[in-house]
Amino acid sequence: MNLIDRDRATLWHPYTQMQTAPAPLPIARGQGVYLYTEDGRKILDGISSWWVNIHGHSHPKLNEALARQARELEHVVFAGCTHRPAVELAERLLEVLPRGIARVFYSDNGSTAVEVALKMACQYWRNLGQDRRTFITLHHAYHGDTVGAMSASEDSFFTKPFNPMLFSVVRVGSPYCYRCPVGLQRSTCHVDCLGDLEHRLAKLNGQAAAVLVEPMLQAAGGMIIWPAEFLAGVRRLCDRYGTLMIADEVLTGFGRTGKMFACEHAGVSPDIICLSKALTGGYMPLAATGATAKIYDAFLSEDRAKTFFHGHSYTANPLACAVGIASLELFREESTLDRVASLERTLRCGLEPLRSLDGVGDVRVIGGVGVVEMRADDPGYLNEFGPRLSRALLDRGLLLRPLGDVLYFMPPYAITQAETEWAISQIGEVLQAGVV
Repeated sequence: MNLIDRDRATLWHPYTQMQTAPAPLPIARGQGVYLYTEDGRKILDGISSWWVNIHGHSHPKLNEALARQARELEHVVFAGCTHRPAVELAERLLEVLPRGIARVFYSDNGSTAVEVALKMACQYWRNLGQDRRTFITLHHAYHGDTVGAMSASEDSFFTKPFNPMLFSVVRVGSPYCYRCPVGLQRSTCHVDCLGDLEHRLAKLNGQAAAVLVEPMLQAAGGMIIWPAEFLAGVRRLCDRYGTLMIADEVLTGFGRTGKMFACEHAGVSPDIICLSKALTGGYMPLAATGATAKIYDAFLSEDRAKTFFHGHSYTANPLACAVGIASLELFREESTLDRVASLERTLRCGLEPLRSLDGVGDVRVIGGVGVVEMRADDPGYLNEFGPRLSRALLDRGLLLRPLGDVLYFMPPYAITQAETEWAISQIGEVLQAGVV
């Protein structure tokens, strides 16, 4: 049997209707921005393998870091033990994270990084003798698939089957400028959508545990790009009403929006920050939740009941930490943020003309992410535009995974200008030909 037949006989894929989905791509290897299939096809990875791969597949430096660490130590329990890669990665992260972040708590994926943040915020207030349990989150939010992360996300097809398991949050408007929640135009508004957050904070009267946001780019909720003024306003309102700000930078961290971290666009620092995806350059599962000294200190006590009771068997896995260190070194050695800036310019230049095509509603770009939103009577993840476009582009050698009526291109930063221009031309030709 070939790889696809063996897959079909044994596996259950994520976010896939197994009865109707086309056969999975039988990937044999990856190199740079390309994936190579078992049957000999060469496909440009236009989604960074679900947003994690930033330096390109099979990077020599990351390969060597992983192999070298495997020869030294593959894993050890992190409750009561420590090791060099975990300490060194934390030191490197604290050098580049937004000011004020002082401690790093490791876990194993983006959903869990958010779950940790929610529990950390809740217990922080409890340790201070305050019973604050209400979280404020945004419409169109997506924070992951664990129970707490789903609770904080927008009600959607992703979460509906699990509604009885979820806890309640307060949801407020986000700055979706193309579909403005208050009916204004960005060119003349004053980020009026912040008023919803201020109203809810005032109404809670000091009882909010935290405000949780995806700074500058709400990803799975529709690749919604924010004005920096909204992010600055969130920090200002959290300070005014005495609550914590949690930044979910699982996607946006490590250069994806053109800054090392998206919070830098507004010059703000969160109280808690969630990291994963590109943390290891796409090599190993690893997540980190960073916190300020104020939050960490609230857990220090002679009373062991104030311990932060959270952990995982693979917390701070040495292999993952070693690759994370090497990934951070590549930012310096390969001028990675300069590459992202160049990619952003190419995306703006190439995608903007698509705005004039029939059916295109909006074009937006931030850092290494280019977005084309179609006009749709039934916008959302289940819009059939996505699967049709995905198939048409895959036939041309480009792997994309649209969010329903929202097409996005998010390649590894290693992509060249010529490769980016080729990918944009494929998108434009498919849209212009009316394939979808």
